[in-house]
Amino acid sequence: MKINQRQKGFTLIELLIVVAIILIIAAIAIPNLLQSKMAANQASAVGSLRTINTADVTYSSSYNIAYANTLAMLGGPTGVAATCNLSELIDPVLSTATAGVPKSGYTFTYTGATAFTGVTPAGCTAGWLNFSVNATPLNNSTGHNVYCIDDSGVIRVDITAAYNGNACGTSGLPAMQ
Repeated sequence: MKINQRQKGFTLIELLIVVAIILIIAAIAIPNLLQSKMAANQASAVGSLRTINTADVTYSSSYNIAYANTLAMLGGPTGVAATCNLSELIDPVLSTATAGVPKSGYTFTYTGATAFTGVTPAGCTAGWLNFSVNATPLNNSTGHNVYCIDDSGVIRVDITAAYNGNACGTSGLPAMQ
C-alpha cells in the first residue's frame, strides 16, 4: 500500500508574510490607541472638575459653611452617614486623586482662599469662601493639558502643560470653548 498524500499547511514564507502584515497593522493602530486613551483621560479630568464644582456648590448650600476645606471633605467612605467633614458628594476615587494617587492619569490639587469666619456647626471644619482645583497629568503619556476650575465654575485649560501654579482665576488661562 502506497501513501501518496501531501501534508497540508503553511510554508515559512507564508507565515512570515502574515506576521509582517500584523506588525504593520499594529504599527498603525497602537499610536492611535494611545492618542484615544490620552483624549479619554483629558475628558475624564474635565468631567471630574465639573463634578467637583457641582459638589462644592452643593456642599456650600447644604452645610452653610462656605466651600469644602479639602477635596477629601467632598468624598468619604460609602455606607456611612454623610457629615460636613465627609459629605459623600463625590466618589472616593476622585476625593483621593491627589499627588501620587491619580484618577485616569490626572491628579487634582484643591486650594482654598479666604477662610469662612461665620458660625461653624459643632464637629464641622470651617471652609473657604473661594476655591480652585487644578487637574494635572501624571506624565506626557496620560495627558498634555492642565485644567483648572474655580468657584466661578469656568473650566480653564493650559495647552502648554507648563502651568505656573497661580490660582485658577488669576492665571490668565483661557476658558474652554
